Amino acid sequence: MTPPSPSPVPSTVSSAATSQISSDHGERQVTQALAGMNLSAVNGDAAHAVIPHSVKPPKQTMANRISRMFAGNTGRSTPREQDSLRELSDSSSDGGKPAVNGTGKQSRPSSRPSSKPPSRAPSRQTSTKDASEKKTKATGGKDQKEGSTGQKRFESLPDNSHCHHLKSTRRQEKLTDLLRDMLGGRKKDDHAEDQQLSLMSTWIDQFKSERDKLAADKKGGPNATASLVDKYGKCQEIVGRGAFGIVRISHKVDPKDSKSEQLYAVKEFRRRPQETSKKYQKRLTSEFCISSSLRHPNIIHTLDLLQDAKGDYCEVMEYCAGGDLYTLVLAAGKLEVAEADCLFKQLMRGVEYMHEMGVAHRDLKPENLLLTTHGALKITDFGNGECFRMAWEKEAHMTAGLCGSAPYIAPEEYVEREFDPRAVDIWACGVIYMAMRTGRHLWKLARKDEDDFYKRYLEGRKHEDGYAPIETLHRARCRNVVYSILDPNPSRRINSSQILKSEWVREIRLCQAGEEGF
Repeated sequence: MTPPSPSPVPSTVSSAATSQISSDHGERQVTQALAGMNLSAVNGDAAHAVIPHSVKPPKQTMANRISRMFAGNTGRSTPREQDSLRELSDSSSDGGKPAVNGTGKQSRPSSRPSSKPPSRAPSRQTSTKDASEKKTKATGGKDQKEGSTGQKRFESLPDNSHCHHLKSTRRQEKLTDLLRDMLGGRKKDDHAEDQQLSLMSTWIDQFKSERDKLAADKKGGPNATASLVDKYGKCQEIVGRGAFGIVRISHKVDPKDSKSEQLYAVKEFRRRPQETSKKYQKRLTSEFCISSSLRHPNIIHTLDLLQDAKGDYCEVMEYCAGGDLYTLVLAAGKLEVAEADCLFKQLMRGVEYMHEMGVAHRDLKPENLLLTTHGALKITDFGNGECFRMAWEKEAHMTAGLCGSAPYIAPEEYVEREFDPRAVDIWACGVIYMAMRTGRHLWKLARKDEDDFYKRYLEGRKHEDGYAPIETLHRARCRNVVYSILDPNPSRRINSSQILKSEWVREIRLCQAGEEGF
C-alpha cells in the first residue's frame, strides 16, 4: 500500500496526534447552526472587544483550530481555548451544571454574541438546562438505574475512579416498556429531525421486521451433538439475533456442585440463500480463525467452533451478561461523559490491538460491542473481518466492497474502488462515540447528495464554529479529536494509536474491569 498522501494544509503537529485537518474553503460561518445551543466555548475577542463595522475579522478555519489543539502547550492558547479547557469536568448533560476549573472555582456561564438574529438551528440537541432538570425530577433519576435495588448504572468513587453496574435483564424490561408505549402510540416525538436519527426508531423497525422470525427460532434451537452438550452444556434462552442467525446461552452445570454453572454464548450460524456447503464452511472457518486468534481484554474470547447434528455450525464464546452497547444507550437515552469516555477508550484499545495484528473489523457498531456487568467492553462479530496484512508482510493491503450498517459506514466506501480498512474502523468509532454522548446517529448516510445532516457536517467543518452536535461536547480537546476521527479524507484521518496518545484520551481513566476485561 502506498503511504498516505500528506495533507495540503501545513500545520504544527505533536507526537500525540499527527493527523491534519483540511482547510476547505467554504462560505460564511455557520453560526446559525449553533444558535440557541448552550455552548461553553466563547470567542474571546468577541467577548472582550467591540469590532468596528468597517473592520472584518479574518475567517478562522477548522484546520487552524485543530492545528492549535494538536500543537500542544508550546504556544499561547486563544481565549476560546482557555475557556473551553475549563470544561474538563462537564456534567453528564454537558451543560446541566456549572463547569469547574483547575482551581476548584466555578467558571462563569458564557454566551455567544451575535450581530444577527439567529435562525432556526438544524440541531438535534433540543433539550435545555431547565428541560433536562425537569426531566430528571420527573423520572426520579430512573435512567441512571439498571437494577431493581436502585443501584446506579455508573458510579463515581471518592478516589476519582469509577465503576459500572450493568444488568441486561433489567434493561430489557425497560426497553420492552418503551417499545410497548411507542407501538401503542402513547409516546410520540414531535421533533421530525430527532425522530429521523433516533436509535429507538431503528430498533423498532428491526423489531417489527424480525418479530415473526424470533417466534420461529424460539420453537427450534440447535440440534446439539454430544460434544456440544458435554463441553458447554445445554443451549437455552435467546440473547441475540441478526442476519447470521441467533445467539443462545449455554448452561454448563458443575458436576461437583449442581447449584453452580458456567455460562457460554453459542452463536448459531444460518446458511445464506443459494450458499453452497463449501462456501458456508469457508465463511464460518474464516470468521473463527480471525476471532479465535485475537487475545485482548477488549475483544471477545472465542472458544470453539462445532457442528451440530443438522450440519449447522455453532461458535462458542465467553458470555457477557451486561448486554450490548446499543441497548445500553437506548435505555439510558445517552451516557454520562465519564461513562462514554471509559467505554470509548476501551473500544480504541481493542481496535489498536486488532490493527496491530493485521485485522480490520469492518462492521463496528454499538450492537457489536458487548459489555460485562462490571463495564468491560468487548468487540465481537468478525463476520466481515479482513486480514489486511499477514504476519510476514510489512505493507497493508487495500480492501474493497461496501459492508456494515449505514450510519457507521465511512464516506470513502461509497466513492473509492479501494480503501484502507483501518480508516473505515476509525470512522465508525467516531460515530459510535457521538451516539453514546447524544443518543442519536449523526446522520443516516455519509453521502452529501443523499443526506442533509452529513451535508451540514461537511459545511460546518469549513469554519471555526464547526458542526452543532459535535460542538455540544464542551471539552475542546475532545471535540478536536472527534473532528480528526471524522475527517472525510481517509488519508488525513487520525489512527488508533494517535487517538490513544492524544491529550484527551490519555487523561481518561479506565475502570478496573475495562483495564483487565472482567
